[in-house]
Amino acid sequence: MGQGDTVLVLGATGGIGGAMVEALLARGVSLRALHRQAARQAQRDARIDWRQGDAMVAGDVLSAAEGVQVIIHAVNPPGYRDWNRLVLPMLDNTIAAARAAGATVLLPGNIYNFGPDVFPLIRDGAAQNPQTEKGRIRVEMEERLKQAAEIGLRSIVLRAGDFFGPGAGNSWFGQAVVKACQPVRAITQPGRDGMGHQWAYLPDVAAAMLALLDRRDELAGFEAAQFGGHWDEDGTAIVQAIRRVVGRPDLPVRRFPWWLLPLAAPFSQTMRELWEMRYLWRQTIRMDNARLVSLIGTEPHTPLDAAVRASLVSLDCLKEPAAVVPVGRQIAAQ
Repeated sequence: MGQGDTVLVLGATGGIGGAMVEALLARGVSLRALHRQAARQAQRDARIDWRQGDAMVAGDVLSAAEGVQVIIHAVNPPGYRDWNRLVLPMLDNTIAAARAAGATVLLPGNIYNFGPDVFPLIRDGAAQNPQTEKGRIRVEMEERLKQAAEIGLRSIVLRAGDFFGPGAGNSWFGQAVVKACQPVRAITQPGRDGMGHQWAYLPDVAAAMLALLDRRDELAGFEAAQFGGHWDEDGTAIVQAIRRVVGRPDLPVRRFPWWLLPLAAPFSQTMRELWEMRYLWRQTIRMDNARLVSLIGTEPHTPLDAAVRASLVSLDCLKEPAAVVPVGRQIAAQ
C-alpha cells in the first residue's frame, strides 16, 4: 500500500479502524471513510475524505467504495448490542461494494469463532465450533467471505486478542482493568488466577494488517491469519506492567464483579452479552501466529511497558504527553 492507492475505512472512528487510519496515512495512502455525520467528522480530521452514509445502507457503501482498492470492514455495533440484526447485513453491503469496485476486503477478526474443542492453543486452520451467538455470527462472516472468494472477491482476515492502545477506549483494558480519565488507584483483574490471556496492541495489529495488504496480490482469494500480540501467561504480566508504568508497585488488584452481570442482565443487553463471553476469562486461550509470520516474516511487537504507557496516556490515566511508540522489536512464531 502506498501513494496512488485509495482505501475506504468503515469504522474509522473506532479502535482498529482508527489505528488503520494512522498507519495508512503514514504511508501516504488516500483515505475515505463512511460516517453518518460526515460534515462533523471532516471538521475534526481533514486528512480523510469523509462520505455521508450508513454501513447498513447498501447504496451508501457502494457509492463510497467507487474506485477504491481496499475496503477495511472495521465497523461493529456499539456495546456488543444487536449483533444478530446488524453484523451480517453490514458485511453483505461491504462484499457487494468490494465486488463492484474490484477491491480487497480486510476484516479484523477475533477469538469468538472458536470453542473449547480447540482450546487452549488455537492453531491456524482449527475447527470453528463456537458456543455463543456472536461466535456463530463470526463464523458466518468468514464463510460469506470464503463464498465470495469463489466468484473472484479477495479478502483477508486477521484475528487478534483483546485490543488495547490509543483509541481502544471501548475495551476490557479501558473499561475494566483501569478506569479512564482518572489516575490508576487500583487494577481490576477479569481473569482467574493462573489463566493466560492474549492482548493485542492496536498499532501493532494495524502494522500487521498493512503488511498483509502489501502482499494481497500474492495471497489466496480468502486468507486468514492470527495475531500473537502480548501473551500474559498467568494474568499477572499486564498487572505488573501497569504497576511499573505508573510507578506504584503496591497498586491493589481487585477481582472483576462477574456476579453482578446476571443481576443486571434483565435490564441491559450489554450486560447479557458480556456475561455470555465470560468463558474467555475463565480458561487459558491462545491463538497461534505461525501463519501470519509465514506471510509477513515477523510480527510487529511493541514492548509491553511502552504499549501500556501509551494506552494509559490515551485514556487520560497518566498526565504526560504520549511518546511516539515505535513498532520495532519483532517476535517470531509462537
